[in-house]
Amino acid sequence: MDMPKSTKLEVIIPAYRMHTQSFLDVLDGLSEEDAMKRIDGRTNHIIWMAGNFVNVRYGIAHVLGLQEEDPYHELFYMGKTLDEHFSYPSLNELQENFHAISPKVYQSLLDVKDEQLAEIFQINMNVPFIREDKLNFIGMCIGRQDYLCGQMALMRRLLNYPAMKYDVDEKILY
Repeated sequence: MDMPKSTKLEVIIPAYRMHTQSFLDVLDGLSEEDAMKRIDGRTNHIIWMAGNFVNVRYGIAHVLGLQEEDPYHELFYMGKTLDEHFSYPSLNELQENFHAISPKVYQSLLDVKDEQLAEIFQINMNVPFIREDKLNFIGMCIGRQDYLCGQMALMRRLLNYPAMKYDVDEKILY
């Protein structure tokens, strides 16, 4: 296992890598048509959830100083509300985007130092018990990805797909 320079990320690194696996597993076998379906017009569709998931990875990239831009930023940034009038990317496009950013973020997570993680990163949550720094932002991103994978897994079942598997592809190193 890769060892991060920061001991503060010893929990984040395995979670990040497991999210990579979970993201790919939850999307496995979904059709493009089904990925655009909403339940009773009230839920987000899987495309939106997957796009927000990838956008969160770009958020981590940004906080770590990477100069990478999500090509679908305007559709998903800060959990922007789903709009059925927008033209959303395909699952394939989102997965390509995911594979492009994820290894770069992973390497940055391994390389970041405690001093950088302690830097203030204003997100204006105004929650008195959350210090707005880079470490806590990354932690919140990990939580968001957990949530999104759970939502996509539920949608799989509601769309009559088998439950997601928890297969691990050991060739994916991020």
